[in-house]
Amino acid sequence: MPHRAIPLAEKIYNGFLSYIHTFDTLTRLAPVYFKGRDWVSMQLNHRQRLRLYKDLLFQLVREFSEMLGSDAANRMIWLKIRNEYQKLISDRNDIELAETFFNSIIRKAFPGMSADPELMYLMEGYSECTIYENSHLVNSYPGFLGLEKIIRSILDDYEFGAPFMDREADVEFLINSVKEVILTRYQPGPETTTELLKSVFYRNKAAYLIGRTYIGNKWMPFIIPILHGPKGIFVDTLIFDPNMMSTLFSFTRSYFMVEAKVPSQIVGFLSSVIPHKKTHELYNAIGFNKHGKTLFYRDFLLHLQQSTDQFVIAPGIKGMVMTVFTLPSLNVVFKLIKDHFEPPKSMTRQEVRDKYKLVSLHDRVGRMADTHEFEYFRIPIDRVHPELIKELRNTVNSLLQIQGDELIIKHLYTERKMEPLNIYLENCSTEEGKFVVEDYGRSILQLAQANIFPGDMMTKNFGLTRQKRVIFYDYDEIEFLTDMNFRIKPKPENYEQIYASEPWYEIAKNDVFPEDFKRWMIGRADLKDHFITYHQDLFDPKHWSKIQQKIQQGELIHAFPYPEEIRFRPFEKV
Repeated sequence: MPHRAIPLAEKIYNGFLSYIHTFDTLTRLAPVYFKGRDWVSMQLNHRQRLRLYKDLLFQLVREFSEMLGSDAANRMIWLKIRNEYQKLISDRNDIELAETFFNSIIRKAFPGMSADPELMYLMEGYSECTIYENSHLVNSYPGFLGLEKIIRSILDDYEFGAPFMDREADVEFLINSVKEVILTRYQPGPETTTELLKSVFYRNKAAYLIGRTYIGNKWMPFIIPILHGPKGIFVDTLIFDPNMMSTLFSFTRSYFMVEAKVPSQIVGFLSSVIPHKKTHELYNAIGFNKHGKTLFYRDFLLHLQQSTDQFVIAPGIKGMVMTVFTLPSLNVVFKLIKDHFEPPKSMTRQEVRDKYKLVSLHDRVGRMADTHEFEYFRIPIDRVHPELIKELRNTVNSLLQIQGDELIIKHLYTERKMEPLNIYLENCSTEEGKFVVEDYGRSILQLAQANIFPGDMMTKNFGLTRQKRVIFYDYDEIEFLTDMNFRIKPKPENYEQIYASEPWYEIAKNDVFPEDFKRWMIGRADLKDHFITYHQDLFDPKHWSKIQQKIQQGELIHAFPYPEEIRFRPFEKV
């Protein structure tokens, strides 16, 4: 039997090598497209890399299943395959990704496979590499060089393939920022040094340099965004604020394109820059979201061992399409597509899954939550509250199996837990509410600029992050903005039209009347007028049509992941 396991293990290993090679090839195109300001190709390349894993996986699983035949569920053969595969990957510096790839293959090729600690790399894992001084990972700049020379050296060491618009102004901006934020509090000493990752992070229209300075007996992290302007590239700002840096790597943003020869070392450095981000979030951020999913699941299993609370129905208004539950002690919600949808919902379960897939491949511009999709997800039955069991039986019974002392859910999505916006608005002060409803409207317009029309824009479909940023998380009615028809509502001209019980004019499925948004978007009397005044564009069909035209003309509207007011040149268009 071992002789049969060897070619099967090699088949998986060669599939993994193909994945890594293609992933790296696509990633290396990012600086090429940035140099040429080819934003359309940048987006297409990003989507192609997102699809890569599943495209390779499904092809490989088909071939693998043919090779296994009736032995697809033979545990002894799989044990031997895993042993042979382990020999092939043991010396790799991306072994953690190779383990996850094996897990993906066996989950698809083994009929009805749930997480299996004997056959899968369930709790094994590869710890982050230690970051050594003078490693090939970073460029280092000793403090004795002086602030100006360090900044000039940094700008010299990174090649973006385009001239600076005004390099001297950028140097001055950076010097003044460091003086204002760092040197007013700390004095450089012999130990002071600055390190920047050699790899540049690309996303949307921006390139980002990620670094840290050792001063005042601690590391001070920073991020430098570089943008293209009409007359050349320029430094847009210098970010020291840890909350802003966290937002840059948020679960609501698309993944970075960044070369990572040793992914665990990149993640290790990022952990020092953004320490409260979990490891699985950082793997997600650099494009290895399948391994991020593996690490998330390991965290979930550890959390179950260390907690005793029960899974319960998630707070908020129950959805017509999804059943949502949570574990109070865990910052995650679990979303299941219902067996039947209440009117007026008329879509199929597959159509809902397609919407979630659309979001996973789209630029989320910091306004849509990332999700992980699981099949045959196991939960200890004694940890499930009786009320939740009843709700699951009533709404998603076809997705449930009980096996021994475990509840097995055939399909679900996990998503970061957020406070529903409608609940927040019931309890917040007027000033807090004004701030949040401004961002609520802003989130809808930013989604529109990314060619996403949310569909159902009720506040119950939005949530708040810990930084009070408004995020959309209900995807069953989203459409491409360019597919919608924004209209001015016809005015009634006679008595019959004024008092008609139903609209007297024709309405197509894709027709939208923005002026109607005023009636239901915000209900609180002390917030409604402020919201309508602040976001007048939301209710103007012409504004929506202008956004459509820009998208149709191929314009990519850059979504800044930091406040406009911290930009060095806020007037500069990109």
